[in-house]
Amino acid sequence: MGHCYHHALSSVKKWGGSPDDYLALHQWFDEPSKLIIADFRHRALRHHAEGVFMLERFFGPTITISTGRAVPVRLIGEQHIVEDLGFIPSFADWVRCIRPEPWMGRAQPIHKLVDPFAAVPA
Repeated sequence: MGHCYHHALSSVKKWGGSPDDYLALHQWFDEPSKLIIADFRHRALRHHAEGVFMLERFFGPTITISTGRAVPVRLIGEQHIVEDLGFIPSFADWVRCIRPEPWMGRAQPIHKLVDPFAAVPA
């Protein structure tokens, strides 16, 4: 599915209400990452099992839609991911697909790090 509104329409078919009842939740999955990268890789940020639990912590365990019905947030998150990917991966599934580059593991010894809060000599 390409747009959050279409995910919201799908939610309406499953649980009733109006698209506006669901739009914020579906936007939460896509907003920050689509600003950074506009292809499928944006999904690595939140499209996984841990992302569903993050959604629930952010919006609470249920939302009350315009009909007065309480809908579990976790189910809405799972619906979003399954519609995009066909299943719900873990964050580890995404990370295993990242090709390591030398700069990713390069660390400096602690004694060589510059303290950003140290007084600058005049």
